[in-house]
Amino acid sequence: MTDALGRLSEEGVAIWLDDLSRARISSGNLGELLDQQHVVGVTTNPTIFQKAISGGDGYEEQVADLAARRVTVEEAVRMITTADVRDAADVLRPLHEATGGLDGRVSIEVDPRLAHDTAATVAEAKQLAWLVDRPNTFIKIPATRAGLPAITEVIGRGISVNVTLIFSLDRYREVMDAYQAGLEKAKAKGLDLSAIYSVASFFVSRVDTEVDKRLDALGTPEATALRGKAAVANARLAYQAYEEVVAADRWQALSREGANPQRPLWASTGVKDPAYQDTMYVADLVAPGTVNTMPEATLRAVEDHGVISGNTIAGTYEEARGVLDALEKLGVSYDDVVQVLEDEGVEKFAHSWDGLLDSTRAELERLAGGKG
Repeated sequence: MTDALGRLSEEGVAIWLDDLSRARISSGNLGELLDQQHVVGVTTNPTIFQKAISGGDGYEEQVADLAARRVTVEEAVRMITTADVRDAADVLRPLHEATGGLDGRVSIEVDPRLAHDTAATVAEAKQLAWLVDRPNTFIKIPATRAGLPAITEVIGRGISVNVTLIFSLDRYREVMDAYQAGLEKAKAKGLDLSAIYSVASFFVSRVDTEVDKRLDALGTPEATALRGKAAVANARLAYQAYEEVVAADRWQALSREGANPQRPLWASTGVKDPAYQDTMYVADLVAPGTVNTMPEATLRAVEDHGVISGNTIAGTYEEARGVLDALEKLGVSYDDVVQVLEDEGVEKFAHSWDGLLDSTRAELERLAGGKG
């Protein structure tokens, strides 16, 4: 077996795990992934927490204590999720220190129901940073219109941010602008820019899911030929945008002050369509200075049969632009696709959060004898 994950790391891609549960931490599995599979970070989201907590393994004692204290369900969920993130951050802390703060990080998301409320998102981000109280935490803020000024404000306070739910190239450029504006605010306050980090989570597989659905509805040979090409093309053009921003004078001035680049992070890298190679969103998006956060099934697939053949983004921009242009000619509107995906992304995470609240409420009531 070739060490595909090791090769991926050598190409400058940080491998993160897109999953977390209490059992994964307590069993030592997370530590094993760090030691053996080149994993250097962890991301979470409301759907991941809903799955972990509804499974129940390892949570009953804490939930019983929370039920005895008669806490609200919202407080219970935050106590449970921040405990998991804090413990995971402690597992990753040596890696964080060994990489000078770059990796060894765990992400936790603001309440997705606040995605369209700037002030509430900022307040929630501050609260989460305080609750987890670990230097190797990223606070996840969605790249909605209301999220952009929140990103600037939170970065300006010296809190490291994982910007999530990015689908469009225009919005990604706005995210990079919001990050730089935040760093400029932090500099004006006299904060140490070298201590602030950020990643920008650009979603991949969902783009193909939405575009392919529209291509299948057209049913023409031209449409069929474009299936499975939009997501990688979109992500490659995002990397081009990143290269342009970090080469510009504004970023170079911040870099001279010690600022860290906001690394592009490929999210939603599990392949949804079984017709496609299950490693495509990893193998086709290799470039230095990126992060790829994978569900465990994708991580294992890359380990088992992934082929990492060097940088697969450099030199692809013209071809990638051609894919998006061809889609437009067929009537598949890029602007409409990415807006639908952003709206659905926020809605799905909010729905998962509601499900998490419901399942936690049921457990609180059960353990409180129906009085919670």
